[in-house]
Amino acid sequence: MAAPGAGNSLRVRIHRGAREIGGNVVELEAAGQRLVLDVGRPLALGPEDWTPLPAIEGLAEGDASVVGVVLSHAHPDHYGLVSALDATVPVYAGEATARILHEAAFFTRAGAAVKLAGVLADRLPLQIGPFTVTPYLVDHSAFDAYALLVEAGRRRVLYTGDVRFHGRKASLVERLIAEPPADVDVLLMEGTQVGRDRGRPLSELDVEERALEVFRATEGIVLLMYSPQNVDRLVSLFRAAKRARRTFVYDLYQAAVARATGRAETIPQPEWPDVRVYVPNAQRIKVKQTQQFERVNSIRAARVFADEIARRRSELVLLFRPSMAAEIERAGCLKGAGALWSQWDGYLEGPSGQKLQDWLATHKIPLMRAHASGHATVGDLRRFAASFREARLVPIHTAHPERFAAEFGRAELHADGEWWSV
Repeated sequence: MAAPGAGNSLRVRIHRGAREIGGNVVELEAAGQRLVLDVGRPLALGPEDWTPLPAIEGLAEGDASVVGVVLSHAHPDHYGLVSALDATVPVYAGEATARILHEAAFFTRAGAAVKLAGVLADRLPLQIGPFTVTPYLVDHSAFDAYALLVEAGRRRVLYTGDVRFHGRKASLVERLIAEPPADVDVLLMEGTQVGRDRGRPLSELDVEERALEVFRATEGIVLLMYSPQNVDRLVSLFRAAKRARRTFVYDLYQAAVARATGRAETIPQPEWPDVRVYVPNAQRIKVKQTQQFERVNSIRAARVFADEIARRRSELVLLFRPSMAAEIERAGCLKGAGALWSQWDGYLEGPSGQKLQDWLATHKIPLMRAHASGHATVGDLRRFAASFREARLVPIHTAHPERFAAEFGRAELHADGEWWSV
């Protein structure tokens, strides 16, 4: 049975995220029908760990009162449980988000084949049952990320999803706070950096400049470690490589993501003159096993092999993952090499991160770092909240909701699983 509600009421229940970074799941109820924002996988889970869908009737078995699941962006802590949904549950997301998740499903365990019931597009309202959902494209480390304005029963909730002001698309968020939607009753705002903010973070432009320094100072090849789904990072590192007069070498996965963005003129593609594609052994085997030879055929003109990488190592930067270590080592590509880590430092602290650092140390490859967070600083969140000063402020995607009142001058705390009225 759906949660009680009638007339002009709009009710909300955070299932996960009220006191946790990641794993967001938010249920809204109006006129006896329900809408879910994000079905995220908790960040604390390992790749082999299983977790059930949250206790929302109809997600796993289907229920006509569940009118849809809306995904804010393509990060597992926001979409990671979508594959567990019953096939009758309508799913809404950005068109590029669905394409990227489809490509990721071929290469990793983290992807998903999502059949969209409707497409999110910047500032174009969607009617989903009694809910009007208006997406606002924002700056985040995931491509095609949205904040979501949900209106029902004459009440309005703005869910920020994940947001930042220091990426390559910061103007999107600046526009949102300069021209905010009117009469927002509740601002459901992420607070990833609350309680751990360390001042001004590196921006994507800073990452580009630091990468340029590394590329110019390194004698041999530079091994790049970043997420292929972080399209802003691809652009930053490509721009740095071009300025350093190096060729950017990525793999089939990155080529697939770049094409999935639908931005052939602005996102580095295999057809670009300063891009080459290396197909690691693991991806060659995957293509052969699945008979998806078109993936290799489509990049044939740009393909580069390990022997050429070894010969041209001083001219190249290479998207690298530890599974490639043996083949790159055998080919003799590592003389004078450097490594650039461009993702969250926490990944280096686990067993796989330590193993990578040991391998680099064995080959005397210095490890340098340049990373821009996907989340807004507390100072920038204050600016965001100030644009909705009349709205009740409810924390989500934060480990420290108790600090919101001090940081933002107001806060309304709700526990996971608690229904509350807008």
